[in-house]
Order: sequence, then C-alpha cells, then structure tokens
Amino acid sequence: MKFRAPLLFVTAFALLFTMNSCVKNYTCHCDIKYSGVPGLPDSTSKEFSVTDSKDNASSACKKESGTYHNNGITTVESCYLY
Repeated sequence: MKFRAPLLFVTAFALLFTMNSCVKNYTCHCDIKYSGVPGLPDSTSKEFSVTDSKDNASSACKKESGTYHNNGITTVESCYLY
C-alpha cells in the first residue's frame, strides 16, 4: 500500500498533462471570392482563432466554408486551419 499515493499522483499528473496538450489555439483562415456584379473586389480574407483540439478546430473552421448568393452576387468562402 506504500505505492498508492505516488501512483495516484503520477496518474493525475499524466491525465492533466495529456488533457491540456490536446487543447490549443489554432487560426482559421478563410479566402473569400466575389463574382456576379462588376466593381466587386477580386478576393479578401479573414482570420479568427479557434481554441480546441485539432480535429474539432478543423471541423469548426471548415464549417465556415460555403457558397452564398445574394442580389446577384456570389460569394465563395474557402476556410482551412492555418
């Protein structure tokens, strides 16, 4: 029974370390292209941060991608984890 306290301490430390290493701050970069009406900018971009595990951050970032139509203007957003 002498090993119980050190074993619990090491287990708790390892669990805490592995859980913290999974959650990081990532940057999502989106390229935005416009078409349909003269005078629109060719393209723009936006960036925002996502704090999560890499898989969840990538999924959240890709959800921002899409094609949108409004008053004859087509906007295409392509987002990826940076």
